[in-house]
Amino acid sequence: MHHHTPNRVPHIIALYWVIKIAATTLGETGADMFSMTLDMGYGLTIVLFLSIFLVLLAIKLAIKRYDTFVYWLTFTASAIAGTGISDFIDRTLGLGYVGGSAVLLVLLLVVLKLWHMKDKSLSVENIHTAPSEIYYWVAFLIANTLGTAAGDYVADSLELGFMLSAGIISGLLLVTLLLHYYTKVSTVLLFWIAFVLTRPFGATFGDLLTKTTDQGGLNLGTMGASIFFAVILVIALIYETRMETVAEVIEEIEEEKAEAEE
Repeated sequence: MHHHTPNRVPHIIALYWVIKIAATTLGETGADMFSMTLDMGYGLTIVLFLSIFLVLLAIKLAIKRYDTFVYWLTFTASAIAGTGISDFIDRTLGLGYVGGSAVLLVLLLVVLKLWHMKDKSLSVENIHTAPSEIYYWVAFLIANTLGTAAGDYVADSLELGFMLSAGIISGLLLVTLLLHYYTKVSTVLLFWIAFVLTRPFGATFGDLLTKTTDQGGLNLGTMGASIFFAVILVIALIYETRMETVAEVIEEIEEEKAEAEE
């Protein structure tokens, strides 16, 4: 019986984007909760969640396969760390949203270029080695940080407000989806556009829920919004785990059939 090297990452299906948006929104509300509501500041929040991200990444690399909960815990830690890093670059270092976004975009392109030079591919659905997975996660961390800076730029610098910003970003995501289904534009390019765009969507949606009514938000508070998205995330992950179990059973039946035929 031929054993394939296990895939280390999930397939990009609709459920992936639902979980990603919940995780990225939780990243925004969670980072704000720790840095501002709990008054830990950006520095301590970054150190804490970057450390959690690195520990989870070490566990993720060690298991050498895709595990729903370890993967998405790692992702959520990268989302919270990314939000903190973005706020630190924009506000503490004083680069501003445009300067911060420009630096992060260049960084992301450099990492993707190095990754492509190594693997001759930027497949985000088939990762089978630890070095490739490290590139994958570094790119994700930078893309999460870039998405936060871009979302803050649209909502704050352009003074469009959270509701309109979320609407504009939703429109751009819809265009990306249509390009995926109805054109031959590179799926890798469209993935990274959607990946970066879902981050500001999550960020602006998170701000819409947490900010006061005077600031144009719904005043749910960072804790209320974080709990809300954590619950959505857990439900979606349980659903994905069940889907995976069914898929594994089907795969085993097919393998047994193939062996019987041989």
